[in-house]
Amino acid sequence: MTINISGFGMDTISLAGPLEAKLKAMREAGFSQVMLKANDLVGHPDGLEAAVEAVRSSGLRGTGFQVLRDFEGLSGHLHAYKVDIAKSMLQMCSALGCKVLLACSSTSTHATQDLDLIARDLRKLAILALPLGIRIAYEGLSWGRSVNEYTTAWDVVSRADCPNLGLGIDSYHIFAAKTPLDGIEDIDPLKIFLVQLADFMWQETTTFEERRTTARTFRVFPGEGVHSEALADLVLRLDQLGYDGDYSFEVFNDDYVNMPLPVVAERARRSAVWLCEDVLRRSTPLPNSMRLKR
Repeated sequence: MTINISGFGMDTISLAGPLEAKLKAMREAGFSQVMLKANDLVGHPDGLEAAVEAVRSSGLRGTGFQVLRDFEGLSGHLHAYKVDIAKSMLQMCSALGCKVLLACSSTSTHATQDLDLIARDLRKLAILALPLGIRIAYEGLSWGRSVNEYTTAWDVVSRADCPNLGLGIDSYHIFAAKTPLDGIEDIDPLKIFLVQLADFMWQETTTFEERRTTARTFRVFPGEGVHSEALADLVLRLDQLGYDGDYSFEVFNDDYVNMPLPVVAERARRSAVWLCEDVLRRSTPLPNSMRLKR
C-alpha cells in the first residue's frame, strides 16, 4: 500500500549540495513540498532568479521561508534596521510563492521583555506581509530571551490579534524546554501556521547554550531519537485539535550533510511514513517501531 505523505515536507538544511540536487532528492523520495531558507536563494551561484526558477520547476510546493531573527522588541535605529531586513525577507518569500514566513523569538539583549511591545512589533511585521499574501508564523526559540516556550509565543500572538499572524510550533524547542503539551488544547488550530518536527538523541538540554548547539548540529528525524513517544503525542494532539496544515522536518544535523542526498531523503521518508501510518492512522501509536537497522 502506498502511503500518502503529502502533508509532510523536508527542509533544505538537512541536505548538502546545490539547491537543484536537494530538490531532486526530495522529489525522488516522494515529497511534494520543501521548506526553504534565505541562503538557498542568495547563495545560489547563478543568482536569486535562478534559484527561484529551480524551485518552481522542481514541482515542489514551498512549505514556507525562513528565518527572520531578532525582529521584535527593538527600538530606534535597531528597529528600523530590522524592518528593512524584514522587507527583504518578505520579497524573497513572495518571489518563491511561499505563503508563510517564519519569524523566531528574539535572543537579543537589546530587545524589550515587554510582551505587549513584542506583540506590537509582530503586528507591524504582519501588516507588512499582508499585501503580499504572506502569513507570519511566530516561533518561540527554546533559548529566546523573553519568549522561549510555545505557550508564551501563543500569548504574544493572541495579544497582537492580527489575522495573518499565527504560531509556528517546533517539536525540538518544546522538548528542549520541557514545556508540557497540555497547552496545545488552548490554541486555536486556525492560528497554527506551521509545525516543524525533529527529535534529538538525549533526554535533556540543561543550558541555553546546549539547546542552541544541539538544535544547530544534532537534531534527528522523527522516530530516530529518544523523544519519539512525546513527538507522537504532539502530532496526535495537533490532529485532534483540528490542525490540518503542513508538517516540515526541521533537522539540522552535521552528520547528515556528510551523507549522500538520497540516503538522507530516504530517512526523512521513513519518518513521514511512520507518522502517517503508525501515529495518525492508529489509535495506539508505535513510537519506536521505526528504529533504524544497525
